[in-house]
Amino acid sequence: MKEDFKLYLRMMTYVRRFWLRFLVAILAMLGVSGLTALLAYLVKPVLDDVFLAKKISMLYILPPLVVLVYAAKGGLSFLHNYQMSYIGFSTTNRLRNELYRHLQRQPHAFFDQQATGALMSRMNYDVNQLQSTVANVVTSFFRDSFTVIGLLGVIFYREWRLALLATAVLPLTAFIIVRIGRRIRRLSTATLLSSAELNTLQQETLTGHRIVKAFVREDFEYERFVRVNHKFLRLRLKQAIARGVSGPLMDLLGSVAMAAIIFYGGYNVIQGTSTPGTFFSFLAALLMLYSPLKNLSGVHNTIQEGLAAAHRIFGMLDMEPVIQDRPGAPELPKLQQEILFDNVSFAYEDRPVLEDINLRISKGEMVALVGPSGAGKTTLLNLLPRFYDVTRGAILIDGVDIRDVTLASLRAQIGVVTQQTILFNNTVRFNVAYGKPEAGEEEIIAALKAANAYDYVMALPQGLETVVGEKGVRLSGGEQQRLAIARAILKDPPILILDEATSSLDSEAERMVQQALDRLIRGRTTLVIAHRLSTVRNADRIVVMDQARIVEVGSHGELLKKGGIYRRLYEMQFAQEKEAPLTEPVVQAVR
Repeated sequence: MKEDFKLYLRMMTYVRRFWLRFLVAILAMLGVSGLTALLAYLVKPVLDDVFLAKKISMLYILPPLVVLVYAAKGGLSFLHNYQMSYIGFSTTNRLRNELYRHLQRQPHAFFDQQATGALMSRMNYDVNQLQSTVANVVTSFFRDSFTVIGLLGVIFYREWRLALLATAVLPLTAFIIVRIGRRIRRLSTATLLSSAELNTLQQETLTGHRIVKAFVREDFEYERFVRVNHKFLRLRLKQAIARGVSGPLMDLLGSVAMAAIIFYGGYNVIQGTSTPGTFFSFLAALLMLYSPLKNLSGVHNTIQEGLAAAHRIFGMLDMEPVIQDRPGAPELPKLQQEILFDNVSFAYEDRPVLEDINLRISKGEMVALVGPSGAGKTTLLNLLPRFYDVTRGAILIDGVDIRDVTLASLRAQIGVVTQQTILFNNTVRFNVAYGKPEAGEEEIIAALKAANAYDYVMALPQGLETVVGEKGVRLSGGEQQRLAIARAILKDPPILILDEATSSLDSEAERMVQQALDRLIRGRTTLVIAHRLSTVRNADRIVVMDQARIVEVGSHGELLKKGGIYRRLYEMQFAQEKEAPLTEPVVQAVR
């Protein structure tokens, strides 16, 4: 309970910035509650003064007064509902913004462990679930609490004995509400997890629709979706049952109390110890009291659902990024001399991926990383922009540990072009200028020309304003890659990482991309990964990796003479290619 109270208070901190609107809403609630009690109070003079005493003067006063009271109540109710809706929507909007920003700050390792669909579910379904707690609960709690207080005052003022009889069932009602609320809390947590599972399945199968179709798995995926969706349905139905059972129980207990009140109150009227006006004023107040009491029982259920969502949301917000700027970290000056991997080791979940890596790369040098799959090449390059942090050792740029400078200044100096080209479902202009949004059209066009992309971009229906589709699906692989190169050229970074940038392209597309890469590489410190050894033979140095370690370093010719792993890899690729025998000079320079 203490933990839940802290969690709810934390949710309410998001409401504080709207304190003026909240004050207006509370005053409106007080007005609505007071007018509701006044309507119950007016039942006695209507019955006693108009129908029994037959006072004509009251006939001209009371009906217009009732209309006036209802009009005022409606206006105040609208004001209160609008203010609380504004607070609720604005609060959840801010919470969703914070959650999105927090996710953007998380390192690669975080996304390796979290399904994209589950994160999307938390940002959407969970936050929406929390909205009713932040807005509706506050609204209902204050409005209905004030109404209950006002109506209790009326019933105790009219008939305190009947009032005691009416409220005798409240302890039992509270007990039932608490028990049901606990079950709703458990079901709500399970429903949120099921929603995340459903969202993950949708995201995976929709984005991977080509694989689903290629392996003829449409029926399988449909059946899998049906199972997960049915599980979600069952949990939602259990929630509905748990929520729905509280209403009938309240009705049953209320009917018992009502029967006793009608009997006892009717007996007093017959005996002459009470007037019909007094009894019906009491009865009207009691009937009006039932609705807010029932709403308050629903509030408890909604709170339990909201707390389940809040626990997941704030649990994620409290996860501090493992990789972030140190306090007071300075910016990294532009590369002047060298990059040094100093006895670097890295383990992922206690699994060694890199061990004792020592590598010095001079400014302007091109270093190629080759080796079998799983040797650690990509991981090594991912350490440079701090997508992951080293487990042991250090990476230094001009003698400065990259962990001691700001992430923004470090990554501003690094351009990345990978085999898996990431393009956004936006225009060509947006994608090329992504790393330099202030770039003018002339700069963008110059970058496109340097990347061999200008001609095909200008041939697109809207040129620079053409939307490329999700992940650039409306472009060919070579066209996507050249846009990624243009993006890197426009950013103009001093350090360049090329990770399998041409491995998935056909010969013509590779030739066009290679020409663009030649222009991109000039004058930059470049680290290249390539399985096609023909693209790295003219690197200044070739670093051969195997089983998480550097096993060979040298030029193309030197490594061939050693007869080690590099020669074996080379022979596997070129033994049957007559145009590239071991004795021939290099045909194509990479830089």
